[in-house]
Amino acid sequence: MMIRAFTSLILLLLMNQSPTTIFRFNNDADVSAWNIVDDRVMGGISRSYFELTEDGYGKFHGFVTTESNGGFSSVAYDFDKLQVSPADKIRIKIKGDGKTFQLRVKAFAGDRHNYIKEFDTTGEWQIVEIALSEMIPSWRGNQLRIPNFDKNQITSVTVLIGNGKKQNFELLMESIEVVK
Repeated sequence: MMIRAFTSLILLLLMNQSPTTIFRFNNDADVSAWNIVDDRVMGGISRSYFELTEDGYGKFHGFVTTESNGGFSSVAYDFDKLQVSPADKIRIKIKGDGKTFQLRVKAFAGDRHNYIKEFDTTGEWQIVEIALSEMIPSWRGNQLRIPNFDKNQITSVTVLIGNGKKQNFELLMESIEVVK
């Protein structure tokens, strides 16, 4: 009887820890809701693209330059609010080109600021986990004087590159999830 209760408890804990998928890329994925935002919105000349590869990965690629007061490219995905806890993590399965990117989330659709955390890529497939509580509030590249992520929901995820130099970039994405 005790073993059965213990097994049930373990199964319950495992079920509560299963990831919640924000987006999974595959050959049937509709990526039309992903939106590019480059520094062109403020006069820059960086250019990026987002597409589904033949193998079913999301491919974010392009060229970033600091010319004309620019310096960033991003791709964003907005969705209906997803309940989270600051203790949760965002898990992304990616293959980058060795460059540093940012993961950004918004708690509310109307927020002007994002919560951000940089991550490095290795040139190989990797799983990056970022605790929401470690994401710092930022608006237009400036850290705000408010707490790190402490909300109970998110409504968008963004991947951004802006390393202060001219560079080509490429990032393949397989999945984005919330992990309890």
